[in-house]
Amino acid sequence: MLLAVQKHFHYIPESALTFISKKSGISLTDLSGITTFYKGLRLKPAGEHTIRVCTGTACHIKGAEKIISSFRKALKIPEGQDTDKEHLFTLEEAACLGCCMLAPAVQIDYKIYGQVQPEEVTAIITDFLQGMDQKQTAKTLSPPRSGKNGEIRMCLCTSCQAAGQQNIYDSLLDLISLYHLPVMLKTVGCSGDSFQAPLIELIDLSGKSFHYTNLDVTQLLSILNQHFFPAHPLNKIKYLGDSFLDKWIISNTLSNQSAFSTKNDLYFQMQNSIITQFQGKLSPLSIADYQQAGGFQAFSKCLTALSPADVLKQVKLSKLRGRGGGGFSTALKWEAVREQKQTKKYLICNADEGDPGAFMDRMILESFPFRVIEGILIAAYTIGIHHGFIYIRQEYPLAIQIMKKAIEICQQNQILENNILNSHFDFHLEIVQGAGAFICGEESALIHSLEGKRASPHYRPPYPSEKGLLNYPTLVNNVETFASLPWIIQQGSSSFTKIGTSESTGTKVFALTGKVKKGGLIEVPMGITIEQIVFDIGGGIQGDKKFKAVQIGGPSGGCLPAHLGHLSIDYDDLLQYGTMMGSGGIIVLNEDDCLVDLARYYTQFTMKESCGKCTFCRIGLKQLLLIQENICSGKAKQKNLDQLETLSLQIQKASLCGLGKTAPNPVLSSLKYFKEEYSAHLAGHCPAGKCTALICYEITDHCIGCTLCYQNCPADAIASIPYQKHRIIKDKCIKCGTCKQVCQFQSVEVKICE
Repeated sequence: MLLAVQKHFHYIPESALTFISKKSGISLTDLSGITTFYKGLRLKPAGEHTIRVCTGTACHIKGAEKIISSFRKALKIPEGQDTDKEHLFTLEEAACLGCCMLAPAVQIDYKIYGQVQPEEVTAIITDFLQGMDQKQTAKTLSPPRSGKNGEIRMCLCTSCQAAGQQNIYDSLLDLISLYHLPVMLKTVGCSGDSFQAPLIELIDLSGKSFHYTNLDVTQLLSILNQHFFPAHPLNKIKYLGDSFLDKWIISNTLSNQSAFSTKNDLYFQMQNSIITQFQGKLSPLSIADYQQAGGFQAFSKCLTALSPADVLKQVKLSKLRGRGGGGFSTALKWEAVREQKQTKKYLICNADEGDPGAFMDRMILESFPFRVIEGILIAAYTIGIHHGFIYIRQEYPLAIQIMKKAIEICQQNQILENNILNSHFDFHLEIVQGAGAFICGEESALIHSLEGKRASPHYRPPYPSEKGLLNYPTLVNNVETFASLPWIIQQGSSSFTKIGTSESTGTKVFALTGKVKKGGLIEVPMGITIEQIVFDIGGGIQGDKKFKAVQIGGPSGGCLPAHLGHLSIDYDDLLQYGTMMGSGGIIVLNEDDCLVDLARYYTQFTMKESCGKCTFCRIGLKQLLLIQENICSGKAKQKNLDQLETLSLQIQKASLCGLGKTAPNPVLSSLKYFKEEYSAHLAGHCPAGKCTALICYEITDHCIGCTLCYQNCPADAIASIPYQKHRIIKDKCIKCGTCKQVCQFQSVEVKICE
């Protein structure tokens, strides 16, 4: 109800709370507690449109703060406020938008922009407003009437759209329709290589495949001209005339791009697709595509040839461990729910992927919705559950839209609801949208949120398998766990255990981001090493800079230095070195990243996301952050490092849920492996030049007075005299680094403050 009110008014008026209280019987006190708990709900008026700047880890290390400052300046939003005077835009920070490989990312309403630079902010606002002014008419493509046809495959997931894929799609529709070309344009699930987007796979009339990457709309006519010709003579003459100049200008560029082959690229060659099987081939919402590729055969096999006990045995033999965090045995969790005597039980698919730097669940939901549903059905059949929910975080509007449509399609094809496939098995599935709370990733907090309450975890036992949703036995697994099941049932548990290690079997989907050349969604066998992911799959460090560390597992994980690159990535090995796999985010760091600042960033994140129930989590994290801020500003002493470690260990031991227990991991791991970096900060020096209190920006004599730094400074902190050396006004400088970034003559230096 609160989300519906906010959608209408853009905020929740006090009068609406009073109305809901009277109609529902929920006290105003409880309603106020709920609305103030969730970041996605607001009680003060907002603008007509919402700008969300992602501050997730990948965006943080690539300058999210600069983007926020630039939007504030462009919209003239005063400090302490979040909405412009015209109430057109409200500016918010988002914990993660799930577009980490295209960081920094910005979302305006439902439109997303990737790889945003501070100087592009004004153009982005203009682009969005122009798009709103234009009449949005749905473009459709009539299929070719007869004869053999080619095919162009394109992904329109959130990440690819952030790279400008929608513009390519719309332009291709126009060109194919204009010239009546014998080609079908097909939307497909993401192949995970959004770092190359906008991209297409083109299948010509002979069946040969071509890949075109990093596209621009100006290249499309020449690409089509190389592969397809209209049947009608008049269309052919016009087509050849229009495309001649384009082809002549950019033919060399196109020949280089068409040489790209997924078969010969290590990015794909070293992956092992189970969950992402048929990536880039199937249309996400085509149930026919999914069934032709073997979809729902595993579930049908369960209904016709396997008893629930047989399915459970296969899952147990596969040694499948939950892919959402701690890696608990999937079969043991299922058994615990199955053994409960109550006839009424619930299933929850946890898609509240709140880790900054993680986007695996989002891309699976957007690209393989039927695979997730099939996995849910297999689990429900095995345990004897007839009602389930998919809880999807608010920041994933496209995933919510696709999953709702996929459920409708399954209902229309007798794969959901009553008497599924004439088996007398019933199962009802619905979508629930989150309201912005990282703690909802913890299963007991998630259940409270589903019940409409504050998302506070509770002491265990009882576990959700005993008393979960509405006090009934409840199974909670994450998206990736469910998506693994169809392959395991169809191919057999022995095929699954042949992949990975003896105790961490199968594959794992990771979000590879940060300072790596090829960031994207990857699926690799368990046991692969860090170095293989960073250098073989990821192509090494951007700008060929020095590999410094990886951060694995988000706020619950830790930082591992480059010299531990030989480590295998599996559940048990990572724990021995002070980190954990978590949901599966891998963030690559180079010599320009400060591990002290990164640990501070994670503490700040977990402190904000704490539900406040535990004293050590609520107050301990705040004290931990104060110590870290003093270290980052050069005000700390040696004794503060000892306090940092002691307090971290106390928070781990005394916190109730996984958020508090794992929140100190980034601190403890960075202290363990990067102690010298902490010591440098105590001496007033940040080796990476990141901690703003310890650095100053100066303009050198190389400055020619071009005014670029003056034009782009978000704080108006540069005194400009054209064609003369500029000067930074230190009292105004916010140390964002924009001047250094835009200077074409390397005349801005970072120095230790005196």
